[in-house]
Amino acid sequence: MRFHSNMATVEDWETGERYVCKLRGRFKIQGIRPIVGDIVEYIPDSFESGRIENILHRKSELKKPRIANVDQVVLVTTLKQPKIPLKMIDRFLILAEKVSLPTVIVFNKIDLLDSNEFEELEQIEKIYSKYYRTLRTSAKKEIGLKELKDILKNKISTLAGLSGVGKSSLLNCISPGVKLRVGELSEKLERGKHTTTHAELLRLEFGGYVADTPGFANLDISEIKPDELKKLFPEFLEVDHCTFPDCVHIDEPGCTVKEAIGTSIAESRYESYVDFYRELLENHSR
Repeated sequence: MRFHSNMATVEDWETGERYVCKLRGRFKIQGIRPIVGDIVEYIPDSFESGRIENILHRKSELKKPRIANVDQVVLVTTLKQPKIPLKMIDRFLILAEKVSLPTVIVFNKIDLLDSNEFEELEQIEKIYSKYYRTLRTSAKKEIGLKELKDILKNKISTLAGLSGVGKSSLLNCISPGVKLRVGELSEKLERGKHTTTHAELLRLEFGGYVADTPGFANLDISEIKPDELKKLFPEFLEVDHCTFPDCVHIDEPGCTVKEAIGTSIAESRYESYVDFYRELLENHSR
């Protein structure tokens, strides 16, 4: 549930009881370290304490934040206070695609939107809804909370999103027992103060777990190879019948991906791809 120093808080799968566990010495020798979300074998040695004996195979692993066995990413974003650029959404999405995790995109704080902004939201939903489930929410007006519960129920999820988008507020509404601190939003900078300082797995009252993680300040995509990037845009894969099999969809002739821009591929998504590709080329050439 949580890892701190050389101790781990472990929740028993059957009883729900929690133990603060030490690590076996061999873990340190082998350079093995449990991470939040790990399923472990442990032996209780006294009241509310024990020792981790083994770390079981991870079915999935996120690198940043480092969490194991996640079933899905729930990406929370906003069009207002703060307005999150589409390019930032795309960075989150390719990182989730990299580890083959399904993503739900939550558009929060819709109570703040005017009619023009709702039209903008509809256009954004059209871009993403074919490949990702989307949901509109408002913690203040209690909109979409039942649907969000259904999405999270009986799964291990990580709530992703930049600080200030209302992740903690949403969690407090659907599962008040988590009692997360809500950061103030800086009107000047339009970004929230980080209210979480460590990764932790939180039990939801209606079933399931959610990883509450430090605010994402820098979404590092440097581990993605430049020629791998095109495979992380699902709409590209559907239209990729390019003349050259190694086409990177930038300057090559006969590129069916470029031909699809403005129809089955949104211009904003292609612009993100080009920017990310050039960023990765520069990183890998150093």
